[in-house]
Amino acid sequence: MGALRGNGVTDLRFSAEEIDTSRPHPARMYDYYLGGRDNYETDREAAERIIAVSPDIVDSARANRDFMARAVRAVVADGARQIIDIGTGIPTSPNTHEVARGIAPDTRVVYVDNDPIVAAHADAKLTGTPGTGFVVGDVRTPEKILAEPVVRELIDFSRPVALLLVAVLHFVTDEEDPAGIVAALTRSAAPGSHLVISHGTADFHGRNQVADEVYRKSTARLSLRRHEEIRPFFDGWDLLEPGLVRVPGWRPDPAAGDPERRGPIGVYGGVGRKG
Repeated sequence: MGALRGNGVTDLRFSAEEIDTSRPHPARMYDYYLGGRDNYETDREAAERIIAVSPDIVDSARANRDFMARAVRAVVADGARQIIDIGTGIPTSPNTHEVARGIAPDTRVVYVDNDPIVAAHADAKLTGTPGTGFVVGDVRTPEKILAEPVVRELIDFSRPVALLLVAVLHFVTDEEDPAGIVAALTRSAAPGSHLVISHGTADFHGRNQVADEVYRKSTARLSLRRHEEIRPFFDGWDLLEPGLVRVPGWRPDPAAGDPERRGPIGVYGGVGRKG
């Protein structure tokens, strides 16, 4: 993982062998959907295969990104001053800490991702100011993430914490127990904490066999879930209005127009509050 240095930043060094560019990675494909350039030919080819049969994947990625920003603004307005963002993805401005600090400049943020490419961008785009940190970690090992020195340095678990699981749980299979992962990450959350989840679904357009095949050959399989399968991830949390809904409809920006006029966005989003 590297040694901890100042301002809650880990000194991250990776050899070429540790950065796998032979298989597409969801974070880099997501970057491509958003129009980014931090991806490889294998990521672009995989993403284009999906776009060819489901062009709405681009709108879904952008709608998910917009949801993240609105959700962060909502939890910070509700008092959150420390955030753990798991499944960060390739940095795309505005990032979580930029959104949060637009409201509360003292907000502390720890980013977590399992892709070394994301880590390579962390110093320049995510951890350039005090109060931000980055951990190379996998959502499937929640206890290990919570024990990381960077997390322990920046996050006070006796106070409310906002946990972001944005577009990450659909890369956790049923066998890997996503509900158990959420429970482990939030078990010791103080009253007033928040849980932000967005999750892909086939409720609106059915299964995409091409997407299933592409992600099966990537570094993470795709496990789309129905509304009734995602809702239990919030057990023990009070869902903020309007509940678990398609992401364009979660507290939409009035300037964005009618969210129901958007295409078949296949992503649910919701925000829970503890206590």
